[in-house]
Amino acid sequence: MSISRRHFTISLAALGLAACNAPGNAVNLAPRSDGALPPDLQPAQNASYDAWVAAFRSRATAQGVSDATLRRAFSGTGYLPGVVKRDRNQTEFSRSLEDYLAIAASEERISKGRAAFARHRDTLRQVEARYGVAAEVVTAVWGLESFYGERRGNVPVISATSTLAFDGRRGAFFEKQLVAALKILERGDVSAAGLTGSWAGAMGHTQFIPTSYQAFAVDFNGDGRRDIWSDDPTDSLASTAAYLAKSGWATGQKWGAEMGTPAASSATPVSILQPDAGGPRFAVFNNFRAIKRYNNSDNYAIGVGHLSDRIAGGGPLQAKFGPDRYGMTIDDRKALQERLTARGFDTDGTDGVIGPNSRKAITAYQQSAGLPATGDPSLALLQSLR
Repeated sequence: MSISRRHFTISLAALGLAACNAPGNAVNLAPRSDGALPPDLQPAQNASYDAWVAAFRSRATAQGVSDATLRRAFSGTGYLPGVVKRDRNQTEFSRSLEDYLAIAASEERISKGRAAFARHRDTLRQVEARYGVAAEVVTAVWGLESFYGERRGNVPVISATSTLAFDGRRGAFFEKQLVAALKILERGDVSAAGLTGSWAGAMGHTQFIPTSYQAFAVDFNGDGRRDIWSDDPTDSLASTAAYLAKSGWATGQKWGAEMGTPAASSATPVSILQPDAGGPRFAVFNNFRAIKRYNNSDNYAIGVGHLSDRIAGGGPLQAKFGPDRYGMTIDDRKALQERLTARGFDTDGTDGVIGPNSRKAITAYQQSAGLPATGDPSLALLQSLR
């Protein structure tokens, strides 16, 4: 997609995966243990922001937002300095498919996905029957976007979108999101207090931006509200299926399959992809394009597809990925993380993905050992930790 759903987030909320065509390291914020937001995501006084909001009110009224909704929406809200900081500090980067899948289709995400599917099987099958989108695919999107509802974000959407509209870097886009959010309140789908999401305004179990919510969200349980915020994921799951269906999903067809497997010949592929040189190859079908309408990234679409296959009981990829640019396999990288952590240099996980935490641990170890502090992994470094 371009900016049709939420071009400004990484997706895979709180996973640190760059999946959109304008990737960054934006993440949804899981609440702290006390339920509070960090200090920089709480309203701060800003006279210029207040003046911008005062001027914006007339523009919102001209677009059909009532004075009552504006008063309710902006009560207790304000300028969030942490939102601007996160928006300006997004780091563009790309991950290999191997690293991407190590997180997006981790054993934890697979097991949680199977459990979530079992809990909501009846709802998911009803959604599938109505929209024609495979229940496992909807579940996989849910898993990548919010870890099956665990990381939906708790930043007030009105504060977030108004702060970004005022800041001006993408002012027109975020003012459009702000108006759409106000119209959500006007319709009564959610209370002002309940209208929360990521720091950039992506909302609910499957992270809809306000304009996409307006276009695609559905009231599947028939309670009169399109509620994607509550603990009940029903409307979110159905809204995701509705989005994919309107994006051209073909009922009964797979997203694609690894080359060399029987499923790879189940339909005429639109493309053969090999994202990592020497790694697995994939035959992808028309439904792959529908997933990319949700998030315009080959890695994201393969991640959704492969995770959906694993949730449905399928096995891991058959082909292996080759060594990385440091000459290390994923098993080498996992061993490096394990040994660093055992030495007291915590990598915050041993998934084989060398991210910021692993590099920080490597740097600290190198400094302690009198080595050049590069932060880079290597086979020599792994050997030195034996």
